[in-house]
Amino acid sequence: FQDQAMMKTMSGGNCNLNVPAKNSYRMVVLGASRVGKSSIVSRFLNGRFEDQYTPTIEDFHRKVYNIRGDMYQLDILDTSGNHPFPAMRRLSILTGDVFILVFSLDNRESFDEVKRLQKQILEVKSCLKNKTKESADLPMVICGNKNDHGEVFRKVRSDEGEDLVSSDENCAYFEVSAKKNTNVDEMFYVLFSMAKLPHEMSPSLHRKISIQYGDTFQQKSFRMRRVKDMDAYGMISPFVRRPSVNSDLKYIKSKVLREGQSREREKCTIQ
Repeated sequence: FQDQAMMKTMSGGNCNLNVPAKNSYRMVVLGASRVGKSSIVSRFLNGRFEDQYTPTIEDFHRKVYNIRGDMYQLDILDTSGNHPFPAMRRLSILTGDVFILVFSLDNRESFDEVKRLQKQILEVKSCLKNKTKESADLPMVICGNKNDHGEVFRKVRSDEGEDLVSSDENCAYFEVSAKKNTNVDEMFYVLFSMAKLPHEMSPSLHRKISIQYGDTFQQKSFRMRRVKDMDAYGMISPFVRRPSVNSDLKYIKSKVLREGQSREREKCTIQ
């Protein structure tokens, strides 16, 4: 993330893709351990599900889109369920544009963690909003994963999840199965709609393009011969690295300073 007047550059292979800062977004995925956060991200990026569980420390992914000739960038921050560094979690929240909060329908404690996370996000972003005069809209999905396990294992009722989003039109509740790929596409479609992003960013609504097409990907005339009627394409960057903590802090600072605040306000605590 940089100043609105600047351009973001994504390097992948032999191609450089310039995406306007106004079209660059960060999606932050939060939740307790072993609830399926990384499985949902994997479904979004490559349509696959991994049976083997590997604890996530923090994974960072980037997907770029050419949608009707316009370039978009979506950075995806897949966070640790253990949250060993609370300050890093708050920084992740501050830099996020859209959020997915994941719990497991067969784990009551993970649902309680999502309730805590939702409250923390609203508090942290409200503090930043007071400093930057940003829009109050905060697109968020509460996601109950593992609905394929059946009602006998369920520990959280559907109405409890729906209650968390009932008072906010920018927050939605879905029960999904990353394993069976149930309701995952629908969840992302609604999330992007709430964020006023193109629907074509959803996994099933764009053509997946290999990095080998990178040199021509950003051209407005870019088309695939076999899909003449489709005008939305997505490509995963294979070499992306998470921006440094220093970069994220500078991004937050620049947002605050751009508003030219003439008086001090209550600090947004990062540490």
